[in-house]
Amino acid sequence: MPQDDDGNITSDDRIVKALPTIKNVLDRGGSLILMSHLGRPEGKRDEAYTLKPVAERLSQLLGKKVIFANDCTGPDATAKAQALAPGDVLLLENLRFYKEETIKDKAAREDAQLRQAKDDFAKKLSSMADVYVDDAFGTAHRDNASMYTVPVVMGGKPRVIGFLVEKELKFLGDTIRNPAHPFVAILGGAKVSDKIGVIENLIGKVNRIIIGGAMAYTFLKTRGKAVGGSLVEDDFLDKAQELLDHAAEANCEVLLPPDHAVVRKLEAGAEHRIAVGDIDPGWQAVDIGPMAAKEFSAKIVDAKTIVWNGPMGVFEIPPFDQGTKAIA
Repeated sequence: MPQDDDGNITSDDRIVKALPTIKNVLDRGGSLILMSHLGRPEGKRDEAYTLKPVAERLSQLLGKKVIFANDCTGPDATAKAQALAPGDVLLLENLRFYKEETIKDKAAREDAQLRQAKDDFAKKLSSMADVYVDDAFGTAHRDNASMYTVPVVMGGKPRVIGFLVEKELKFLGDTIRNPAHPFVAILGGAKVSDKIGVIENLIGKVNRIIIGGAMAYTFLKTRGKAVGGSLVEDDFLDKAQELLDHAAEANCEVLLPPDHAVVRKLEAGAEHRIAVGDIDPGWQAVDIGPMAAKEFSAKIVDAKTIVWNGPMGVFEIPPFDQGTKAIA
């Protein structure tokens, strides 16, 4: 959810897109508990990432008060959930204030304490509701507690998708089944691990895959490039190479950024420079550079079908939104 330095929402697009599902539940006499995340508060409370402004904006859009719980579990959330009347809406505080939300299921399978912590967190969330609705297409692939473990522990209760997910699945399905060529996929975001299934499914269907965002640096490291302090998933280097090899065999062109906007510390107004090729130690990439923007654009301009998932950089913090805007 894009916000300014004072925490004011600068774009309510994501909230607006969820309204059809929200209104459908309310119009049919249901009461609604909304759970979501914002930013990366690293598993602890950080008021910079509170969802309170979201509750205020949603109240304006619905024309009715949205109740806000100052926690996503615990006495306040539980009491407010139990007191809901038909037509009421409750928004829980940021799920990522708890480290249990983002425990990887692979790690949980290998560590009984992590498994217990993640399951207990999911059970606390699920105990407040009778039906589970997933309307978060952009995070539906993740194994977060709210996305994966909650519906698992709610086995036997209705578990459905919302109208936004339905719309995205229909559009994407139709596009993948019958694309016009050249077909170009643009992939960004932070993690290769989040996009493995997407990439595997696209190879063999698309003519080109353009990779930006932090996930590009796992692929660049696989190719022997120095990436400085950029985000890299070392556990997925072999998988990244496997994907590159698979793409080459399928005659699918993969483009990675040749230059990068880099900083020593990621923050608003940070000193930055453009690094071409290798990135020096102590610097991390936060956006694609102008060469990359020009090269990527040239590979997009003749496309008849484009599927885009994820930004080219840390677009929430100007000027590191320039690469994403240039591609758009």
